[in-house]
Amino acid sequence: MGIKMHPFFFCFLLLLLVSPHSYGESEEDEFEEIKRSDFPKHFFFGASTSSYQIEGGYLEDGKGISNWDVFSHIPGKITNNDTGDVADDHYHRFLEDIELMHSMGLNAYRFSISWTRILPRGRFGKVNKGGINFYNKIIDNLLLKGIEPFVTIYHFDYPMELERRYESWMSSQMQDDFVEFAKVCFEEFGDRVKYWMTINEPEMVAILGYRMGSFPPAHCSPPFGKCSMGNSDREPLIVVHNQLLAHAKAVSLYRTHFQVKQGGSIGITISIQMYEPLDQQSDTQAVDRILAFYVGWIYDPIVYGDYPKEMREILGSELPSFSDEDKRYIKGSLDFISINHYTTKYAKDCFHSSCPDEVNRPINAFVETTPYRNGILIGDPMGIPGLYVVPRGMEKVINYIKQRYPNHSIFVTENGYSMRPSDGNKVETILNDWKRIKFHKSYLAALARAMRNGGDVRGYFIWSLMDNFEWIRGYDTRFGLFYVDHLKTLERRPKLSAHWFASFLGGYSQQLTQLSSI
Repeated sequence: MGIKMHPFFFCFLLLLLVSPHSYGESEEDEFEEIKRSDFPKHFFFGASTSSYQIEGGYLEDGKGISNWDVFSHIPGKITNNDTGDVADDHYHRFLEDIELMHSMGLNAYRFSISWTRILPRGRFGKVNKGGINFYNKIIDNLLLKGIEPFVTIYHFDYPMELERRYESWMSSQMQDDFVEFAKVCFEEFGDRVKYWMTINEPEMVAILGYRMGSFPPAHCSPPFGKCSMGNSDREPLIVVHNQLLAHAKAVSLYRTHFQVKQGGSIGITISIQMYEPLDQQSDTQAVDRILAFYVGWIYDPIVYGDYPKEMREILGSELPSFSDEDKRYIKGSLDFISINHYTTKYAKDCFHSSCPDEVNRPINAFVETTPYRNGILIGDPMGIPGLYVVPRGMEKVINYIKQRYPNHSIFVTENGYSMRPSDGNKVETILNDWKRIKFHKSYLAALARAMRNGGDVRGYFIWSLMDNFEWIRGYDTRFGLFYVDHLKTLERRPKLSAHWFASFLGGYSQQLTQLSSI
């Protein structure tokens, strides 16, 4: 195939010449120029994906049925009734996608393992060699291109059989299934994978699946929603508790039987929104509480051995307890901290002011969050409601992690921008993604400031490598550096942001035309 020059090539050259201040919307949004040399030589720059969102091939080569395979086929659950049956067809195009990463100059790639490709029925069935072969090929080809694999073991998709047998994460039996899955991954891939993340965003699994009911298994109760089953005040606490113990047991297994020989490291990934007090006088404690409820909920047990005191004081006996044996497993069960960060909001203390009923509850730390202060948005809205562009939040998040959990290295494993529908949905508009470039430049500048202030950050991963199945929003929401034509050809086309990131990484002049055979 011949190589054609990207149609926005000259626009991109112009972009490089424009002062960064010329497209800041306000003084607060302006940012310093950022360069690759602002980060350490061995810093990891990569992109992230997850199995269900990109792979497709959902019934191929022995793969089992996952919770998302079932959920996405329920009419009305996903925008446009989209499914992940084909997704980006990464299952057949992974070599092409790895070449895109290499051409950009990425030195790391974060992806997840499909549980149902490896153990189609969980521990109630056999290991699927077809799935093992698929991920072996991905890992081997990444390493051939000098790209470090960062592997998430579980990223929202699990065998549907485990839901039917015992309600998945609502049962302690799920811990055993997860450890069995992790064991197979360590045995089959651990000789080459040096960075493991056990679970992606356990708190979001609980909130979206068991509080709001928007993700499978769609549990919730009023006032959060009207699901056929669930208890929004209690079930999320049980679900996180089981995920934490599953993580801790998997880490114990890894350290006991694999880590010394394989030489890898292991952690867990959480999603962190940063918060600022709506009122500097009355809402400072609200910020402390909401961060304890969402960050401390996961990392306090893993670092210190128990839930934050703020949660215990408010939730009381509703919050599960760790036995002494549990604490021996869980305390210190990580080698690094891994965070996904997108946005910042204001926090309002409901102890001292009226808040809506669905907010003014113990499970929400009696805190209301809002993007508005005096009628002014905290930042430019993104394409997903609730996400706003607030670069300073990145610096604050790193500072918070550094202070709450000192002496831990940090990876930013997701940070990304989605366009608003009002920005237009024509292909040319999607490819000309100036706002995404501005987003990443400003967030990277904030990250560099945090590192100069002592934050031990080792890597930064853009969400996402390419447009993909964005869960309940289907294919309408696009975070990718590469445009994917989901309606017809599945062709990958580099957006301006892909060219910018390649240039930032030093691969632009030598490798631009290798980005895509278009």
